[in-house]
Amino acid sequence: MFRKLESKKKKVNQIKGIDSVLSKPEIAEGAYSKCLNCDKIHDRIDLAKNLWVCDACGYHYRMHVVERIIATFDEFKVFNHIVKSKDPLAFPGYQEKLDSLSESLGVYDAVVCGEAKIGEHSIIAVVMDPNFMMGSMGSVVGEKVTRSFERAMKQKKPLIIFSASGGARMQEGLVSLMQMAKTSGAVGKFHEHGGLFINVLTDPTTGGVTASFAMLGDIILAEPGALIGFAGPRVIEQTMKKALPEGFQRAEFLLEKGFVDAIVERKNLKNTLSQILRIHEVK
Repeated sequence: MFRKLESKKKKVNQIKGIDSVLSKPEIAEGAYSKCLNCDKIHDRIDLAKNLWVCDACGYHYRMHVVERIIATFDEFKVFNHIVKSKDPLAFPGYQEKLDSLSESLGVYDAVVCGEAKIGEHSIIAVVMDPNFMMGSMGSVVGEKVTRSFERAMKQKKPLIIFSASGGARMQEGLVSLMQMAKTSGAVGKFHEHGGLFINVLTDPTTGGVTASFAMLGDIILAEPGALIGFAGPRVIEQTMKKALPEGFQRAEFLLEKGFVDAIVERKNLKNTLSQILRIHEVK
């Protein structure tokens, strides 16, 4: 048997657009998860109530895109939702994979965009979902991120992105790689018009997303323990032929080296974003 959390269900109905176009996350009765960091066994319903954070060690699990939206925004009206890849390379099995993921996750690709509110602050929001092909950036992700910057620029609103990606969408080849330049160009134009761009790096944020828009924010926040980098640590270690520093490519390491402005626990993210928007006098 499956049931929805009543508290989540009530809040979902307040998020304009989400309840009509996205599937609600459901959790099996009696389902349990073992923490990947400390091995504590969690009831998944209790874990969801705690925003998918281990109450023993603080390990941050990856979140379904809808749960991320519910936890962060007071209003969220989806735009450009039904944008699908045309499979430019006719890659074997790719279309079937996209259809299967869309059916199971309730999204059409690895990003959801919306006109949102945090308290009294109106913004444009982009939320990436690592469950959809590891949040890889193909033509759809690049196009929707670019459209979001254009909308934010036209409406003179700040833009917040929750980044989560395993890199480029290999099934789209060069088309996928082109999205790095496309999204970076969109960020550049947005900055030229004085727009405020806040990026929240979640686990994982890697590959072409890191090498493009994810590291171009005016303010860059990260969740604790998030993997952030371009090439994976194993590839780097094999190339350099030497051991990497402890904690390499984790959020705490990047904060120490100045690539991240602050590490914020998930329970504090909404309030932190609200404070940043208030400081910049964005309403």
